[in-house]
Parts: sequence; C-alpha cells; structure tokens
Amino acid sequence: MSALATEPPKERARHPLEHPDLPLQHPLLSWTKTAERTVMEVFVARQPIFDRQQKVFGYELLFRPTVDSSYAGATDRMASLEVITASFLSIGVEKLLGGKRAFVNFPKELLMDDRAFSLPPSIAVIEILESVTPEPAVIAACRALRERGYTLALDDFSHLQGWDEMADLVSIMKVDFRATSIAEQEALAKRYASRRISMLAEKIETQEEFHRARQMGYHYFQGYFFARPDVVSRREIPGCKLAYLKILQEIHRPELEFWAIEELIQREVSLACKLLRYINSAMFGWVKPVQSIRQALALLGEQETRNWVSLAALPILAFDKPDELIRTALFRARFAELLAPWAGLAHRKSDLFLIGLFSVLDAVLDRPLKDTLAEMRLCGDLADTLLGSAPPVRPLPGVYHLVRAYEECRWETVAETAGRLRIPTEMIPELYLNAVAWSDKIFREETIS
Repeated sequence: MSALATEPPKERARHPLEHPDLPLQHPLLSWTKTAERTVMEVFVARQPIFDRQQKVFGYELLFRPTVDSSYAGATDRMASLEVITASFLSIGVEKLLGGKRAFVNFPKELLMDDRAFSLPPSIAVIEILESVTPEPAVIAACRALRERGYTLALDDFSHLQGWDEMADLVSIMKVDFRATSIAEQEALAKRYASRRISMLAEKIETQEEFHRARQMGYHYFQGYFFARPDVVSRREIPGCKLAYLKILQEIHRPELEFWAIEELIQREVSLACKLLRYINSAMFGWVKPVQSIRQALALLGEQETRNWVSLAALPILAFDKPDELIRTALFRARFAELLAPWAGLAHRKSDLFLIGLFSVLDAVLDRPLKDTLAEMRLCGDLADTLLGSAPPVRPLPGVYHLVRAYEECRWETVAETAGRLRIPTEMIPELYLNAVAWSDKIFREETIS
C-alpha cells in the first residue's frame, strides 16, 4: 500500500475525456454540452459532523454546479437534484461518505419535489434551509418525508416561537454559532433539547467553543475545531509521541542516514512490524520475504521511506485526537499529490504529499507548527508553505492553497487558483473524490491503524 500507488497523468491533459483513468460518466459529475466539447461542471465537497465523543456522525454534502456565482435559481435547483439523485443511486455516494450519514441541503422547491424520495432514508438527512418558512404546504411535505422514514434537520435555526408544529417533525436543529449570541445558543438548547430534538452546533472553530457547546447540551458539532490546536503554547511533547517525532525529524534530514533510521524503527516494535508487513505485502511480490529493517529500507529507497514513515507515524502521534484529524491529513496529502502533475509539479508530488500530512501537526501536538517544523529541520518552501509565508502565486504553495480552498468550499478561490496554476477545473472534482476515497481506505488499513 504505497502513498504513491496510483500514478496521476505524467503529462498535462486539457480535457477529461483525454484521461484514460477517468470514467466517461461519474455519479457526482454533471455534463453539459458546449460548442466545442463536453465539460464537467459540478464541485462537491464534504464537511464532517461530530458527536459528543468527536466521532464522525455524518457529513454535510456541499455542491456547486459551476464556479460561476451567478448560476442560481431554478436551474441551480435542477442541477443539484440531478447530482444528488445520481450520487445516491450509485457507487459515488460510498466514495464520498464512507458509510456515514449525508446531510443534504433542501430549498423549498426541492422539499416540495417528490423526486427527493429517491434518496435512501437510511443514509440521507434532509437539511431544510433557513429560507424555508413553516407554511402549511411545507409542513405537509415534511410530514410526508418523516412518515417515509427520513431524518429532518433545520438549518441555521434561531426561533424560540412559532415553530412548534415544524419542531414536532424534525430530529435535528442546527444553530450557527457565528450568527447567534451565547445566550441565544443556550436558550435554544434548553427549549428544544427537552423535546427530544438533537441540537447541532455549526461553525464551531475552536476547542473552547466545542467544550462550551457540549456543556450547553448540544449533541452534534460541525466546524474546523477538530483541526485546531487545543492550546498553542510551548509545551513538552509526551514521551510516547517524542519517539515518533524523532523518527520524523531523522527522515527529513537533507541526506538520509539509513543506519540511524533503522535504529529508531527497531526501538518501536509496532512500527517495525508495520514496515515488514508492508514490504512483504502482495503489492511488491518478492520471491523471498524481507526479514530485516535495513533490507526493507534499502528496497524502499529514500523518498518512499520518507513517505511511508510519515504515513505510519502520524496516526500514532495523534492517537488521542479525533479520527477525522488523520483523515484530513491523509486527504490533503493525497489531493495535493494528485494535483501536482496538472500544475506542472510532477517532480514535487512527494513534497506536496508531505505538506498535506504535516499540515495538522500543530493540532496533533498542541504546539506551534513553527516550533515543530524547526525541530524537524524542515525548511525552505515546504516550511514556508505550511506556515503560510509563501505567496500562493507560486506553484507549490498554490497547490496547497487550492487544496484548502476546496476543502472549505471557497469555490471562487478554487477557480481563481486553478486558473493561475493552469489546472483544468473540470478535473478537480474527480481528483477530490479519489483523494477522499483513498484517505478513507488508508485510514482503515491495518498498516497505519
């Protein structure tokens, strides 16, 4: 199982149909005819929703049928309906969800459309947008969905009065923690949690907000708090993590000293076992089994050793952190690696992979990223990219900037950055889905468990 198992195109492609590894049709891609060619115009991303134990309960699926912000209204509704329906009726939804629940945004028009029943009620959570009002026709549509077994959620909810009839039909209420006061957040939780409604705090950006929302009685949480350091300060690294950080430091010296890496790996029995299991897996197909750490490292070579050790050590460093933090690191690493050839950076795809992996080190270790990178002797444009001091107009930080923009659904930034890097925007959704599926698979693999 290599971090580089699937090779992206070696040459820049200008059109998805020219790429032999891409299917002609994909469940999450909408194809529209132009005068010259068929192009892919759907952007899709997922954002995790956590329970009180910081385990992923589901993902909100966020779609854009085009990067053009003026594309809206009924056409937008139809495009979204086609995309959502296709995704839930095909293998694409499994790639995107990894077996979790899907929160799907529903404006009034979609809520009233019987074709919404094509979504499987065991997976879909119908998220009713804040623009919808509790008029009789809407309540009737929600009652029909509830009777068919669908879970309903109210998005950006802030009403203490006038919503009792609707509240009887929904199971989840989402409260925007950026748009409400602490007093309003607490009042909403007290009023509706007593009615057996699960309260969801969204746009939670810090660990402090997460703990406060949990104390208020909120059941679910959405936002990037899980990827933020709990306390950014100079703190000692626990001994159990220090050994693995030393290994990461060693593999990022300008020139590898295999004897030193061998010695460090041999001290960590679990890592040594993982390395031998990996090098003797079917993907290599050796005639005779590899029986020593030194031989395994020699067969991997310098760059693959750096990638494998980083990939194997990170989950151990983050054993006391939310699982989604590691999935995020894996996703960023793979997405950046897949984008590299399209940006003319095929020769630096390994560097981009490591940038993605190390982008969560501050949250993993609860200390400033600058300090950790300095101790690892990681410098140059890799460190500058991670620290945000390298301008995104440069290719390497530009790719990482694109990864983060897509992850956060900043679609205009995605389009602008892709244009500057000369990456065809029609390729990006497929690469995103591949990165999501790969990161979920790798996370489940025993090699890094």
